[in-house]
This record gives sequence, structure tokens and C-alpha cells, in this order.
Amino acid sequence: MNSLEHKNRERRVPTSRIARLASFAQLGFGLATGAAAEMIRRSFSGVLQVLQEENKTENSSNSWQSSFVTPANAEKIVLTLCKVRGAALKLGQMLSMQDPETVSPVLLKIFERVRDSADFMPIRQVITQMRNNFGKNWAENFTNFDEKPFAAASIGQVHRATLLDGRKVAIKIQYPGVAHGIDSDIDNLINIMNYTNFLPRGLFLQNFADAIRQELKLECDYKREARSMKVFRYLLRNDSEFYIPEVVDHLTTNQVLTADFVEGMPLDKCAEEQQQVRDYIARKLIELCMKEIFIWRFMQTDPNWSNFFLGRHPTTGEPRLVLLDFGASKSYSKNFIDSYMHILRGAYKKDKKKILKYSREIGFLTGYESEIMNDAHCESIIILGETLASTVPYDFSRQDVTKRIHRLIPVMLQHRLKAPPDEIYSLHRKLSGSFLLATKLQATVSCGPIFSNISENYNFGETSQMIDIDSENCLEIVYNQLN
Repeated sequence: MNSLEHKNRERRVPTSRIARLASFAQLGFGLATGAAAEMIRRSFSGVLQVLQEENKTENSSNSWQSSFVTPANAEKIVLTLCKVRGAALKLGQMLSMQDPETVSPVLLKIFERVRDSADFMPIRQVITQMRNNFGKNWAENFTNFDEKPFAAASIGQVHRATLLDGRKVAIKIQYPGVAHGIDSDIDNLINIMNYTNFLPRGLFLQNFADAIRQELKLECDYKREARSMKVFRYLLRNDSEFYIPEVVDHLTTNQVLTADFVEGMPLDKCAEEQQQVRDYIARKLIELCMKEIFIWRFMQTDPNWSNFFLGRHPTTGEPRLVLLDFGASKSYSKNFIDSYMHILRGAYKKDKKKILKYSREIGFLTGYESEIMNDAHCESIIILGETLASTVPYDFSRQDVTKRIHRLIPVMLQHRLKAPPDEIYSLHRKLSGSFLLATKLQATVSCGPIFSNISENYNFGETSQMIDIDSENCLEIVYNQLN
């Protein structure tokens, strides 16, 4: 959820499928027209010189692809995704979190703009949504309701308000039509991405999109998100260094979520903080990831850095991390996490046989890969494992993990036989997002002791009930299980 800036605009959300389809059709036509114009321009200005300047290889496919990536076409993509919002904007935001060694830096800049520039719906649509959820007298629940939102994201925007008892709250209101347009929006955007060949085939864009599709359908259920917030409040109840806002139940529905209003600074804005603060942020996020994966098997999987604030404890004044936006919370089976722990232990000890065995068990590999693919897969995991195996504080500002893995990517894209399992998309998105944030903050973290403590106390095969957040009595199960 991003704070609004001058670049965010008030614009009505297209609610019907026809209106949303028209927006994508207009985008596709505009991109093709822009690309054709760029190809004509190059034919007159000297295509070899242009390709050299853009560091492109000399073939017609790349020439056609690069002709799409122009400032004018970038503007078309940003404007369309920010207009329709919903699933297409979410997919663009997720692509913005990819490593620049994997996705073209030019494309990342486009998607970064998408991530930071969501439009917000006008007050008339806001009022309609509030009436639909709380009746015509909805305003009587508040002494004050800010008509302009202070934050906007892919499926909703957030307004500040004051309850009758003086309590300050944040109200997240879902955009109309986004829940019904998930499938068509993603299909339309994928068709455009495939047509323009923006991304390499080995990324399994369709599988990535299907994973996002499933997550978004869950994220559109704000009651589910409210249950997730309550679960995390309970899991972190004894850790004063984290805070999750309290849900206001009587003002929460499937399309509206109300919780305490909390002040703080988005973590992606903390790059200028003192080194000690930046190290603290990165360490706490990595600790949280390890607990989510291996202790609770329940993770908030959205790595958008605007979902985390740096705040202050109201009593002590000490720094603490405020966790927001739990729509993408997901549970993992014990068998899956057992295999994943085996893989990381294999990486920790550089044991390729162990990595391959459990990579096949978990669904990373089929068992029929070439030796070239197996070697590249193992090496990439061992490189990542070096971060968790480090016995000295790991300096993310000097890490070369990205470059080393980048050298392996062409091999894996060419020789991979199947897409990773769905669980990996969400888990790795959060874990890699935490590492990327640590790199952006130029933080130094003792990752080795964090992982060692988790690994040494991990029990394989132990039966414990998975947190089923889709169950109405999930909170009761969590309370009973942890007491």
C-alpha cells in the first residue's frame, strides 16, 4: 500500500469487464503503433548505431522487442495499469520486485512506476462502496472521514477516519469490479507481455501469473485478511519489536477493512537512516521470514516494502516494525517445509546430492534434467545459502550473489523442464524481497546465527495442525495450539 504523492491522480475505476477490456485493447494497439513508429525511426537513423547504444544483440527479434521499450510506450503501460488497477496492476507490482539481473532494467523502471503510481477512485465511488457495505447512514459511525485517501494500491485505497469514541482508524476500501475482473485482467496483460516478448520464456510467466491469480482472489476477501491480522497479532504478542494494527470488527466486511491508524515510515524510504537502524530493519525482517517459514508455516507473502513501516513504541520510544496488509497470507504444509529445510541444509553444507534429492521431492526438478541444469540449480542454491551460512556479519552492500546467479540464469532458463511449485513463488518472493531490501538499505546482518538457531531447533515430521486461515474457526485453533 503506497502513500499518495503528487503523481497519483483521481480517476474513476472501470467497473465492467467490457470497459476494462477496452482499456487493454487500447493499450495493445497503442504499443503496436508505438513500436512500428520506433522501427521506422530506426530505419532512418541507423539501426546498428541505435542497437549499440541500447546494448542489444544484433537480431531482428531483439530489435522488434526493443522497439516496444520506448518512453512513450512505457507511459502507455503505466497509465493503463494505474487506471484499471486490480489484478493487472498487482502483476506489474510483483514484476517490479524481481531482480534487475533477471528482468530488463528498463522494464523494471516501468513496473516501479506502476508500483508507486496507483490512481485513486473519486469520492462518489467511495461513498457508493461504503453505502453498499454499511447502508446509507454509514457516515454516522465516524466523527470525521477524510474524503481523499492517504494511500492507494492494486485492489483498494485507504482513508483516515475518527470513530465516535475518538479512536483514529485506517479504512481500506476495495475498488469496485476488481474481484470480478481478476481472470480477464491477468489474461489480457499476459497476452500483451507474450506478444511483445518483454520477458524470457524460462521465467514461466503464465505459471507466475496463475499464482498471482490465486492469491488475488484470496486478497479480495477482506474478512480473510482480518483473520490473518488477528493470527499474526497473536503470534507476535510477546515481541514488542513488531506491531500489527487491531481490527475494528463491526466496520469490516468482505470489501472494507478497518483497523487502527498507525504512523510510520515505509521501509523503502529508510535508506538514509543511520546504519544501526538500517541493520535493525533488515535483521528483524529476516528473523520474521525464518519464523514464518519454519516455526509457524504461515507467511505474509507480499514483499512490497510499503507494507512495512518503521515506527516507535508509544511507551519506550524504541524502534519497532509495523506490519500492514495481510491479504497475501498463506499456509504451508509440514511435508513441504521439511523438504525445504533439507534443501537449505544441503546448501549450508554444499551437499549437492541432498539438494537434488529434496529439490525433486519438493517439485523443483523432475529428475530428468540434464547434468548442466542440475549443476546450475545446485550452484544457485549454494550461492543463496552462503548468506544463511555466513559465520560473520553479512554485508549486503557488497554482496555479489546477484551477479553470480545471473551467470547461471541463461542455463536454467534454457534447460529447466518445469515451473517451480506454486508454494515457491510466494515463499521466494517474500524471502528474496527481504534480501533485496537489505541490499537497498546497505545493511549488515548476522544471518548465520539466525538460521542456525532455527535449523538446530527444527523437528522433522512433527505433526502440527496447519493454520487454515480460510476456516472460520482458525483463530480458536491457533489459540489452542499455542497455549
